[in-house]
Amino acid sequence: MDDPKIVTGGADAALDQRLDDELSRFNRAATPGVAAAEELTVKVEHGGQLIGGVSGWTWGQAAGIGMTWVHEDQRGTGLGATLMAAFEEEAVSRGCTHAFVTSFTFQAPAFYRRLGYAEIFRWESVPTPGRDDVHMRKQL
Repeated sequence: MDDPKIVTGGADAALDQRLDDELSRFNRAATPGVAAAEELTVKVEHGGQLIGGVSGWTWGQAAGIGMTWVHEDQRGTGLGATLMAAFEEEAVSRGCTHAFVTSFTFQAPAFYRRLGYAEIFRWESVPTPGRDDVHMRKQL
């Protein structure tokens, strides 16, 4: 057998899919009786243009928020809270009891706090000094 070869690079959709498939298989074996993780998305469009969205997943009792975005001219209008309420409502309908999210201090931790998320962990100086990665959780 040849020596293993390490290859580094940028985006690799095939690798991402393979890793997801392998980890999903492992997780199913480790959690019998628990449905597989399922993606959960919420979006708002106006005039055919995306003005906000949330994407994440549910698995067992947990809902994870991967990305939240609201168009700059819609921020402060309540659209973000509406998106999050729809995400949380669907998560509850899927059996979730809590949700979690991470947000850098230069992003939106105050937004999530207003929605009832509590900080559970903070990585200081991530991604750079003076900025932190804030991990938050909310009981649904």
